[in-house]
Amino acid sequence: MTETGHTRTTDLIAQLAADVRPVRPLRPPMLRALLWLAVAVLVIGTVVGAFGIRPDFMTEMGETHYQLEWAGSLLTGILAAVAAFHVSLPDRPRAWALLPLPGLAFWLFSIGYGCMTDWVRLGPQGFAFGVSFFCFRSILLISIPLSLVLLAMLRLAGPVRPVATIASGMLAAAALSACGVSMFHGDEATLMVLIWHGGAVALLVGLGTLLNRRLFGLFGPRPAGQAG
Repeated sequence: MTETGHTRTTDLIAQLAADVRPVRPLRPPMLRALLWLAVAVLVIGTVVGAFGIRPDFMTEMGETHYQLEWAGSLLTGILAAVAAFHVSLPDRPRAWALLPLPGLAFWLFSIGYGCMTDWVRLGPQGFAFGVSFFCFRSILLISIPLSLVLLAMLRLAGPVRPVATIASGMLAAAALSACGVSMFHGDEATLMVLIWHGGAVALLVGLGTLLNRRLFGLFGPRPAGQAG
């Protein structure tokens, strides 16, 4: 390399080094997941407080299948949140996306158990279909702010594993929202829980998966390169 070429290379390196800005490393994924879960508790608690806990909630929670359903949705939301913050990192294995599956399986099992209990207790009426748009709408409305906060915290994850990240995040928001909605709005039969709670969760996860690039585009990396 000639002296002129060496000088130009040195000048280029010096110029690039001068423009480099310090980048704050990401906080540990478990810590960020806990921070988001704290926000979720605050948002859901505010909504539940505004509507008020339904009078029969504690009575229903004395029954096994209601305990299982509530615990299943709560467990699914927590595991999905942890999965989202881990799978969004390039140095973490993709298998983190499978973390919510045990909680989801437990939730579905508890709903199936509840349907069987309703059939034994109520007969054919336990499988009666009803309309509960309030329940469906409430889950969607609570999930929206939770999803926006989560997307902001995961804004750097778009190029890594966008589908797995957004699916896990939407599942976390929807499952925890369903858990909260059940505290101020009750359904007559467990089949309604499967239809309206499950439908809202499936819709959110499906839309999030389809629109993952656009959603992450709303929360692009900050110019300063700081992580959430």
